[in-house]
Amino acid sequence: MTDDLGRVRAVANYQFGKGTGERLFPNDVSIEYSKGTGRIRYVHLDGKRLVTMRPTDGLFSLSIAGAKRIVDNADRSKYLVCVRDDVSEVIAEGGDVFALHVVRVDEAVRAKDEVIVVDENGKVLAVGRAALSGIEMLAFKSGVAVKVRHGVREES
Repeated sequence: MTDDLGRVRAVANYQFGKGTGERLFPNDVSIEYSKGTGRIRYVHLDGKRLVTMRPTDGLFSLSIAGAKRIVDNADRSKYLVCVRDDVSEVIAEGGDVFALHVVRVDEAVRAKDEVIVVDENGKVLAVGRAALSGIEMLAFKSGVAVKVRHGVREES
């Protein structure tokens, strides 16, 4: 288990930035394995799923609980997409983020990266996958910037 805890922490550090693994996964997380392959599949904390390890690339898909842990325990997270407050309700209900609505984003974000969508106050609204790079999100005035997988209203 401790070896697997080190592995999931290392993946989180690689995917979301140095130090994220320790903040996202305390020592008392439970790791669930795939029945078919025996590989790591889910990581839970206090009965809530934090992440799912994707079998295709070995990286994480975040849950809302995992996203909140990253945002609450980080001074500045790399993969945040900040949107205008006037569209926050639609995004919280699972609506996609359009480039027009993006206020701030890390320029290191690339298309297909796992991202956390927050409002202008830093409150988590959704998690999803970037459809554009961070630079493109700020430059474009139309088109989907983030394909939202889960909004906070959907998971509550």
